[in-house]
Amino acid sequence: MRLNESDMRAIRMIIRAQRQQRIVTPKDIAHEVGISSASTTKLIDRLVAGGHLTRAPHPTDRRTTCIEVTSHTRQSAHDTIGRQHARRFRVATDMPPEDRETVIRFLDALVEADIPQGDLAPHSTSADAQDKDAD
Repeated sequence: MRLNESDMRAIRMIIRAQRQQRIVTPKDIAHEVGISSASTTKLIDRLVAGGHLTRAPHPTDRRTTCIEVTSHTRQSAHDTIGRQHARRFRVATDMPPEDRETVIRFLDALVEADIPQGDLAPHSTSADAQDKDAD
């Protein structure tokens, strides 16, 4: 699709919202992508001009518009993502079983290492952290 990362983030977010039958406004896009309202306007203008998005009147708020992904872009994104998932799956299935088991152990260990510990652990108290440090 040859779009930059901000454009793709916006399109993915809008596709998810449309699946959930949620209305997307420029403010939603700005929040998702982390850009200013002026940059959001430029992003939307660029994607509308490229045939990726459309603007429609908001059903309840005349001060804003709804932003929707075109059916062509939705299908393109679906096809692109489908091919990407197929390539990932092929990499996994091409690995010998023992290599897959090693990779799974490694990824499980990474997940375990990311579990918050001490003061960062959910429902942790200073006393809990001190007790663990004493062990």
